[in-house]
Amino acid sequence: MAKGSLDWSQPRLGRRQAGGLLAAAGLAMAGLGRAQAAALNTGTLRVAVLADIVNYDPMQFSSQNATVMRNLYDTLIDYDARGKAVPALASAWKVADDSTSVTLTLRKGVTFQDGSAMDSAALDATLKKANDPAKGKNVYPTMAVVKDWTVVDPSTVRINFKAPVPDRQITDLLEFMPVISPAGIDSVETKPAGTGAFNMVERVLGQKLHLGANPNYWRHGQPLLKDVVFTVFSDNASASAALESGAVDMIYGGGARDAVRLRDAGYQLIQGPGQLVQVFRINTTMAPFNNEKFRQAFNYLIDRAAILKVGYAGLGEVTALPWAPSSPAADRSYDKTYAFNLAKGEALLKQCGLSAAQMNDWKLTVNSSDDASVRISQVVQATLAKVGINIKLDLKGGTEFVDAMLGGHFNAMFGGVGNVQKFPSRIATNSIYRTVNNPVLGKVIPFKDYVDAIQRVDTTMGSGPAVKAAYDALNKAMVNDSFGIATNSYNVFLIVAAKKVSGFVPDIDNLLVLREIGFTS
Repeated sequence: MAKGSLDWSQPRLGRRQAGGLLAAAGLAMAGLGRAQAAALNTGTLRVAVLADIVNYDPMQFSSQNATVMRNLYDTLIDYDARGKAVPALASAWKVADDSTSVTLTLRKGVTFQDGSAMDSAALDATLKKANDPAKGKNVYPTMAVVKDWTVVDPSTVRINFKAPVPDRQITDLLEFMPVISPAGIDSVETKPAGTGAFNMVERVLGQKLHLGANPNYWRHGQPLLKDVVFTVFSDNASASAALESGAVDMIYGGGARDAVRLRDAGYQLIQGPGQLVQVFRINTTMAPFNNEKFRQAFNYLIDRAAILKVGYAGLGEVTALPWAPSSPAADRSYDKTYAFNLAKGEALLKQCGLSAAQMNDWKLTVNSSDDASVRISQVVQATLAKVGINIKLDLKGGTEFVDAMLGGHFNAMFGGVGNVQKFPSRIATNSIYRTVNNPVLGKVIPFKDYVDAIQRVDTTMGSGPAVKAAYDALNKAMVNDSFGIATNSYNVFLIVAAKKVSGFVPDIDNLLVLREIGFTS
């Protein structure tokens, strides 16, 4: 997804698959051992970003917030570089023998940045927010499997499920759950309220964000840095120029084309394990996209190879389904079945029954703040013209674009989706794929086959033919309903850094983790 339009608005890795993927990425992003960390120097890290944060709510997974999610907040568990679930704010957890509950033991001695204790009451308040359709935002869909929860004692909480839940889906839920101070729940959009390695020092809207080390952080010896200053640049070129001149030490979330150029010039290029998938999002509540055949034609009218080359310098893979290659739901046969084919696309356009005027009566909303989005939208515009569909590009920047995406104020647009390397039903954390309170398609999503397929994935236990059949049903529903047309996987949140920066920590979502970073000189 284009950097300004990410919204986890991500399927399940088997343990072996996750380990292989993360271990490969870990060659470049291995966490530091204590000896290595001790050899690094502290200081102020200067980071160039291409967009200001939206807010401080860790449950709103907009791409702009990726700079702060894992620095102001911690989650219940983490995944290590091998894809194994490891303790974080939950020091231990136990899944019931019948998989209908998980009991969490919270880490003692952890405090929020406001000085209050991180305990069962805090998790209770956090779960209530997550379970609120108005406040839970991107985390809310993951709570669909949760029946209720019980505060057992000050450091123990049991989460009860509506039915047996696969282990990986449980750990995905816990890894997705930041714990928020109860006193800060209602004001979390404007004031951070986490347990993270850094505290907010200063924010100049649209210009910079200054974080300072949390002196009471619970991970011993972390963070290494004293300060982190994020500076907002208007485009890739100016951010790259700042890195090359020494004005910043790192670029986070820049474009692939500039990243490849800088890599070739001698800078570090860090690619994490958390791929996204770019999706052509369709608002089926508006004409002409309320016509099924018209939508289905776009499975063939999208030149995926051209999009990958032009938008992402070839860093990624073509895909007709919204899964990263490592997902168990990935099925490469769809890439051949729905390969770029103007003739097949035109055939469906003829079957749809719409006039030429009706097929041309829409705009493609474009994130003007992101070079890749602009380029790939131009590719689609030129391709559609070959079949007589001449459209205009409606450019919107920054929060205006995000508001349009999350408010459903568009005919069609590109936007990357996350959680595509986790449990398959986690796709529903993305706005366009939500099964309830979908901001684009309505409170009750109109595609029953898709909703049923998500439910089938959630309730099919174990492995083998039944699980594969559930994934197959979900894939068929997605292609048939065609409210989201996948184009390619790509590496989001690329890091380009000076040689002196070290200590990169792999994050399964490619969120920026700064607690182990320091300087070699």
